[in-house]
Amino acid sequence: MPELPEVETIRRGVDAAFRGGRISAVAVYNPRTVRRHPAGAEDFAASLEGQVITGSGRRGKFMWLTLDDGRALVCHLGMSGQFLVRAPGVTPHKHLRALLRFEDERELWFVDQRTFGFLEIAEFDGHVPTTLSHIAPDVFEPEFDAAQCAARLRSRRIEVKKALLDQGWISGVGNIYADEALWRAGIRGRRLGERISQRKALELLGHVRVVLEDALDSGGTSFDALYVRVNGESGYFSRKLAVYGRAGQPCRHCGTAIRREVIGDRSAHYCPNCQR
Repeated sequence: MPELPEVETIRRGVDAAFRGGRISAVAVYNPRTVRRHPAGAEDFAASLEGQVITGSGRRGKFMWLTLDDGRALVCHLGMSGQFLVRAPGVTPHKHLRALLRFEDERELWFVDQRTFGFLEIAEFDGHVPTTLSHIAPDVFEPEFDAAQCAARLRSRRIEVKKALLDQGWISGVGNIYADEALWRAGIRGRRLGERISQRKALELLGHVRVVLEDALDSGGTSFDALYVRVNGESGYFSRKLAVYGRAGQPCRHCGTAIRREVIGDRSAHYCPNCQR
């Protein structure tokens, strides 16, 4: 599933391509993509036609485009969702689920092989769409309070890997970047939150931010064609991964073989020497 760096990379690409652009036509090819729009696909399309994109935003793994009527077009990419910027006349992708055509004839495609992603139109609650207000701020938002977040972790009898995946505690972090941040912090994913000091919890959150920044600088992590940037190029942070997906390979720090285990039905990768 695309995590914060992938979603932010896509948001930046869409914003650069279409901010200030007016939507001239909308086509929905799979009603499941707009399943959160009770009035149906035709009404969804009609609600967007004529709207101007005035900005964009993101919280965790969600992104949105701000419309000139004051609402937001919210997107969650699910497991395989992509936004692609295409010139007119290009042969449609076989997994094209929705299309926004702009006045300059360029198109924004929403491609989603597994159809777990969705598009919805929402009002705003402050600067965040109402449908996202229950999701915790991510580490890049002004509202994020690292000290409070660390204290909450220490009050919970929960494995720290599970806590990092809890979007109600901190948003945007998934399996890849949780493993990478834990390795950088020298913490085993099975350690309970209540057994981590405030200093170490703050250190971990610092590593979360840094690993997300590093991944963003690389355009995210691509393992296959299910995640690409809006121009179709892959992200290359996979070349820099220290533990995720590297079971049996040597730790980049000490040379010990990386191990894989399962925590909360999710795979976890760690160095048994560096992460006690």
